[in-house]
Amino acid sequence: MTTTSSLIELSKRSHDIAPLKPPVDPVSLQHANLLELPDFRRIPAYADVTDEQFMDHRWQAKKSITRPDKLLDTLRGMVSDDFIRDATEGFARAPMSVRVSPYMLSLIDWNDPYGDPLRTQFIPLASRFLPDHPKLGLDSLHERADAPVPGLTHRYADKALFLPLDTCPVYCRFCTRSYAVGIDTEEVEKTHFKVDEERWKRAYAYIASRPELEDIVVSGGDAYNLRPEQLGAIGETLLRMPNIQRIRLATKGPAVMPQKILTDDEWIDAVTRTVELGRKLHKEVVIHTHFNHPNEITGVTRDAMNKLFERGITVRNQSVLQRGVNDTPETMKLLVKRLGHVHVHPYYVYIHDLVRGVEDLRTTLATGLTIEKHVRGSTAGFNTPTFVVDAPGGGGKRDAHSFEHYDRTTGISVFEAPSVKPGQRYTYFDPIDQLPAEGRARWADPAEHQKMIDEALQASR
Repeated sequence: MTTTSSLIELSKRSHDIAPLKPPVDPVSLQHANLLELPDFRRIPAYADVTDEQFMDHRWQAKKSITRPDKLLDTLRGMVSDDFIRDATEGFARAPMSVRVSPYMLSLIDWNDPYGDPLRTQFIPLASRFLPDHPKLGLDSLHERADAPVPGLTHRYADKALFLPLDTCPVYCRFCTRSYAVGIDTEEVEKTHFKVDEERWKRAYAYIASRPELEDIVVSGGDAYNLRPEQLGAIGETLLRMPNIQRIRLATKGPAVMPQKILTDDEWIDAVTRTVELGRKLHKEVVIHTHFNHPNEITGVTRDAMNKLFERGITVRNQSVLQRGVNDTPETMKLLVKRLGHVHVHPYYVYIHDLVRGVEDLRTTLATGLTIEKHVRGSTAGFNTPTFVVDAPGGGGKRDAHSFEHYDRTTGISVFEAPSVKPGQRYTYFDPIDQLPAEGRARWADPAEHQKMIDEALQASR
């Protein structure tokens, strides 16, 4: 049998092959160099926790922190009192609930909590808050406006978004569904989508009544939080409908609690049975997940994704472009390559939606366009994500390059969605603090707001 080492030796001796490129030092292949297991015992609260406990999904779920005071108590002695005060005020002002897993806490660099990209996503700091954009709304994507029944959004002709529940294994600061996900906060009284089989039946009836619907995204909340029997029932009900051809199970879980895939046999078996039933019926069932930074991908992630891969389960990823998290070409390229390394297909990168309380995380559209240029060509095309703007007001996902007009001074871009809502135009707004001085000055004057929008719409025609 020919071995890798013998092939390398043969290439060294060969005089017939002209070297087009020098070989790459394996040490430089950062995407393959994974942290096998986080050093969770450096967190005092987990000092006596065994590897077996840490790898148990039940322990991860039980010890996930859901109160700001409990989270900050866990960090005392690791961060400064100033950071504790900053985060305490940040939680009070945040529209999103708090829920952070021990696994995620253990991946944060607590020697640099202000700069860490994972802390940035889950723990708000008052010192980083910026005023919300004046054109922002709580449900900026108008999901509720396109909901024929509660918890079901039908925007695209052949696809619907089904929200069977409103809880997640962790809560992300930047969640575009902060109007519904998690418990009420001091800032937001939520629209709740509790587990309710009567509500589900209304959604099923609508889906079955619309022959054009072929594709259902089961999200929430998060499919990770469905019990095995619930997940199985939803999957089978949808797959038995003649019109349904594809189901996507949307979950942040693999990024924040991969232990569930490795140790919750009942849940992963329910997913597997659903995928296999779909295959028998010649229908597709896949998982859509959500990694944003290469540091979220560890040896635990690899083992969990390998388990899904062995069972023939396809996993795709949707990232959100965030300032201070993944808004450089180097970071995004590493994320994309590392996802491919663990059998996760990079699918979308969203230019950050207009979400309350997280203006500090948004980037300009121009930033996304620049990063996309660098990512494209760095790996195979099928592992290269599409950068998209989810057009505010219900226009749906538009290729970031497909704007009709983009004014980089005012930060206003205009998109069309002819196959979604023909004849309408949608405006996206860059964060004001990232605009040149002229643009910031115009946004400082409320009388200029509609003028700028009208100018952009006119220019787009």
